[in-house]
Amino acid sequence: MGPSEVLAAVRPDRTGHRIGSEDDLATWLAARGEDERAEPFTFVVGLDGVLRLAPRRSEHAACAAGAPVLSAGEITFLRDQGHWIVSEVSNHSAGYCPEPDSWPAVSDALDRAGLAHPGCLVKDDYYACAICGAGLPRAWNVDPRPAASRTTTNQVRSDGND
Repeated sequence: MGPSEVLAAVRPDRTGHRIGSEDDLATWLAARGEDERAEPFTFVVGLDGVLRLAPRRSEHAACAAGAPVLSAGEITFLRDQGHWIVSEVSNHSAGYCPEPDSWPAVSDALDRAGLAHPGCLVKDDYYACAICGAGLPRAWNVDPRPAASRTTTNQVRSDGND
């Protein structure tokens, strides 16, 4: 989904930062300014099931190094009793437009990293692209199957709308 120039601009040195533990997250957030930490970040969950983060205005395709993902959206963190926790997660991604069914991949990635999180993916029951306002695709373009059972990459919208 999205313009082809976004995928063409993906650079290996600008991929999302791998978050495998609370320490990984704390180190990455420490390098961000206070204003940036107050905003949501771009996230993807790669086919390896690992959370990757990038600054908010980063393209999801760049965060994922152009690869297929299990989920994508925006994520917000806050400090609670000395620990970073997830305060909000959305499925707002113009490049991948994941369905709400992608939440288990996000939940699993956060659980593996030891990060407390809310139990909801869809923000304010708004089931549309945050950029263009289009409804979610009829064919899910984020593949939930484990990599070993996958025979094709992401599906795309079948109606020709990007």
